[in-house]
Amino acid sequence: MRWLLVLVACVGCNKRAEQQPPAELPVMPAAEAKRGQDACAAYVTKACGCADTVPALKEACGLSRALPEAIEVSLSVARNPESTRRDVLQANDSVRKVVKECIEETAKLPAAGCN
Repeated sequence: MRWLLVLVACVGCNKRAEQQPPAELPVMPAAEAKRGQDACAAYVTKACGCADTVPALKEACGLSRALPEAIEVSLSVARNPESTRRDVLQANDSVRKVVKECIEETAKLPAAGCN
């Protein structure tokens, strides 16, 4: 009787595993990724353009150049078919955080003396 229960439990587990479709990876919409890339590119352009006239922004210009690359790295991780669902979610979150940083830093430029 015990063997019968163990057999039924194993068969039930196998059927459950077969019935679950593989989870789709949450892909960031192309439009969102493009907007983020554009926002960071605009920040780099403004910060570095302003650094010519406002010496205090030279460091911000140097640091800003890494932001578009950070977006590209995160997007490549998210698009990699070998990435786990968790990796994709974290990569998408990273992209959004970098874009947020670009937007916030762009908003600070006028207070630093940039137009």
